[in-house]
Amino acid sequence: MSLGRAFTVLWGANAASNLADGLAFVSMPLLAASLTDDPRLVAGVATVYALVRLLVALPVGVFVDRTDRRTLLVTANLLRGASVLALALCVHVGAGGLILLYVAIAVIGTLETAADNAAVSIVPSIIRDHDLDRANGRISAAQLVADEFVGPPLGGVLFALAASAPIFAMGGLWAGAGLLALALPMRKTGTSENALPPKGTTTVWQEAVAGTRWLARHRIVGSLALIGAVASVGYMMPFSILVLFAQQRLGVDDAGYGVILAVSALGGLVGSVATPRIRSHLGYRWTIVASLVTGSVSLIALSTTESGALAAVLLAVYILHAVVWGICATSLRQRLVPDELRGRVNAATRVMSLAGLALGSGLGGALALVHIALPMLAGGFVFLLCSVAAVALLRNLNRE
Repeated sequence: MSLGRAFTVLWGANAASNLADGLAFVSMPLLAASLTDDPRLVAGVATVYALVRLLVALPVGVFVDRTDRRTLLVTANLLRGASVLALALCVHVGAGGLILLYVAIAVIGTLETAADNAAVSIVPSIIRDHDLDRANGRISAAQLVADEFVGPPLGGVLFALAASAPIFAMGGLWAGAGLLALALPMRKTGTSENALPPKGTTTVWQEAVAGTRWLARHRIVGSLALIGAVASVGYMMPFSILVLFAQQRLGVDDAGYGVILAVSALGGLVGSVATPRIRSHLGYRWTIVASLVTGSVSLIALSTTESGALAAVLLAVYILHAVVWGICATSLRQRLVPDELRGRVNAATRVMSLAGLALGSGLGGALALVHIALPMLAGGFVFLLCSVAAVALLRNLNRE
């Protein structure tokens, strides 16, 4: 069933943007490795990207609430396309170096934060509440296909042809996403008592804090953000060392590891399709609880296996849980957060999640020194804790 022309436009823009993200996932580290053999400098690409997204999330949330979101989405994607095309030209002619790549990554990370927040904030204005799960499921499915199945292998093939080829493709895709988003309806921000004060009467920081305070005061949305932050710790503990687990515990080579990741992504596609039906039967509260329990069981079972085939199946179940959780949490925020606060609340939630990912990464590395399977086991118990918290904290969440 169609969700309307406006959603089709937004879905298409997101799909193009996600394909560019998939290309970047492979091509940017490869480009860094072609410029230096220092592993610290190669890893610095991911570090710069993560730090920039964390630092700009809150101020970007303010601007998502201040401006017309369609305009922001169009501008962010067009600027991403232009900046990456400029980088591609420099690479093609042999100009610039690692510093230029770092600058480009910082620009891309900033604009991606703006585009992602604006896109999520637009969805409730073009989709009816009872269709939000389907809409977010379709967006999630497109993201999985682009990021996991199409983008990375295509990026590798293009890079083998020429270092600048995937970067030119990324720029074209982001620019195309911006142009496509021009077909979205233009909407004004809200004007209720939660709206931002007139520009200039407060600082960006004060406005960001106002959104964070709203999040802290709202029982359901605040609880979701807290559970999501803790779950991010549980997620990153095993995934930060998953490649080592695959090599040392499962005994698979690089190709086998790629197959495991591809199979795991299939679980996400199943979750994208199944979530609306599951939620319609169980309601949001018990769908969230069931998804967190599923994540817990899959990770605990993963910690005990030495079979690559079984590990792939368990990771597929785990990714299914993550997609179900993500769709439910996003749909609830879109339903419950006032339009004029959506950008700031999305940003505050994202900051909490990023902090959890950083903590989980450090803990995963430390636990792996004790035993390579310990991060999986610990992650499973973190998700079990999250499921108990969801039962208690979301008890006032009405069945939808």
